Amino acid sequence: MRNRSRPTDAFVAVTLSLAAAAAAMSNLNSSSPPDSSTSSSSWSWGLAEEPFNSSEPAVRMGPGPRPAVPQVSSWDVVLCVAGTLISCENALVIAVLFYTPALRAPTFILIGSLATADLLAGLGLILNFVFTYLADGSPELLGLLSAGLLLSAFSASILNILAITVDRYLSLYNALTYHTERTLTFTYVMVLFIWLSCVTMGLLPALGWNCLRDESACSICRPVTKSNAVALAVAFLLVFGLMTQLYLQICKIAFRHAQQIAVQHQFVAISTTKGVSTLSAILCAFGTCWLPFAMYSIVADSSYPAVYTYAAALPATCCSVINPVIYAFRNPDIQKSLWMACCGCVPSNLSLRPRASSDV
Repeated sequence: MRNRSRPTDAFVAVTLSLAAAAAAMSNLNSSSPPDSSTSSSSWSWGLAEEPFNSSEPAVRMGPGPRPAVPQVSSWDVVLCVAGTLISCENALVIAVLFYTPALRAPTFILIGSLATADLLAGLGLILNFVFTYLADGSPELLGLLSAGLLLSAFSASILNILAITVDRYLSLYNALTYHTERTLTFTYVMVLFIWLSCVTMGLLPALGWNCLRDESACSICRPVTKSNAVALAVAFLLVFGLMTQLYLQICKIAFRHAQQIAVQHQFVAISTTKGVSTLSAILCAFGTCWLPFAMYSIVADSSYPAVYTYAAALPATCCSVINPVIYAFRNPDIQKSLWMACCGCVPSNLSLRPRASSDV
């Protein structure tokens, strides 16, 4: 009996092996890629497969139609990481301004308003990623919320930069009287006007100025319409032109002051030259970040490849990354507060540093 059972056991073993091989082949066939005609009909967030397909939809401020398991776009990941960095930087600025009673001057109010706008922009980029890939809900509603937040935050950021530039110009143009005439009430009213304007602008897509019912009217950032995107881009170009003119006037005033002070001529000349170089770098950085996106918004629409929109939008978000460095961390008073909060002391070279023309 023992000898007869051995062929049977061998036959069973061979049968089980063949069954296992057949199951493996079945799994292999089922995991093969689907037919190209089937896969091309489904819309995907990923840009790696067909980055230059002109039929791809525009970049969406919020979720749109997507498959059950959306592919995560590397561009969206980069924007989400940028939003996290923006949020951390500007949260630090707001905390320093809030917990330092000495930083209550009008200039610091404007810096705090700018940091708040950039913080909301960073949170908007994070929420845009969450709404797109993680959240369950109405795609249209989430898209309108994300678009409104990003539109309001970035508009407030640009207008606050303009307000800081105007404040800087007036402080030099009326150097003897401006600091006494400028009051906290006036600054708060100006900040309130900026935020009311930007919140109203962000509510426009939710109030009906969107392209959810007409995809052909969409701009490069759905659900903002093409006409609204062009209007915003033209408004930005006007703001940039005004900032350029103000910075030119600041440079002229700084050089005029340097020539009028004969006793400290050498010191002021060096300080003024450094200040003019810094202001030029600030303006160039602002233009480099936003001009590509503004110009592309004018000439492009939703039919253009999404990869171009991402490439233009990423430098614009980087502006909110460098704003805390330019307008907050370079300020001597904020630097002192940071040193006191982190180390409990202030370096001697910082405490004795004179005010320069480049200080914002």
